[in-house]
Amino acid sequence: MCCRTGICKVGNPAFWLVTGSSEAVLSKHEKPGFSYVTYIGAAPDRVWQALTDGTLTRQYWYGRRVESDWKVGSTVTFWYDVNGAEAVSDRGIVLESKPPRHLSFTFHVEFIDELLDEHPSRVTFDLELVGDETKLTLTHDEFEPKSQVLEGCRTGWPAILSSLKSLVETGEPLAISSVAAAAKAAAA
Repeated sequence: MCCRTGICKVGNPAFWLVTGSSEAVLSKHEKPGFSYVTYIGAAPDRVWQALTDGTLTRQYWYGRRVESDWKVGSTVTFWYDVNGAEAVSDRGIVLESKPPRHLSFTFHVEFIDELLDEHPSRVTFDLELVGDETKLTLTHDEFEPKSQVLEGCRTGWPAILSSLKSLVETGEPLAISSVAAAAKAAAA
């Protein structure tokens, strides 16, 4: 149950969620993490497809196309456009896959040289049917203390998941994390 401090100690005490914010939190093991919850007006299988289908991720995930067979132990690769050719932006390994309810994989940034030495973090999506909607919970944790990748995730994930929500509900991603936004950022 959440107390007045806003620290929610429900579930695994190794990861405490700061409610009502997108702040990074420290577990008692000193591994920073990030959590984000949104509700999407669609069934879990549609949200799962949006998370795992590269044609769809390209539309709302800053032009990134995800590729994997989503079997435990398989590679997850995120591709992006560089001067008309695809290059790897991020890579990981599938840790858990229980369609359409639970997906977890390691996440390692590979397109920024300064971040190549950071230890891979972990991304986990939990999808829960609530009425006719899906509660999507993202937990991105296992960052090293003072991770530079964490800082990007704190701002990136809310935009990405809001755009996923828009795409699933309306058929259109938000402009903030679209392919066009990614191209504009790359040109800047």
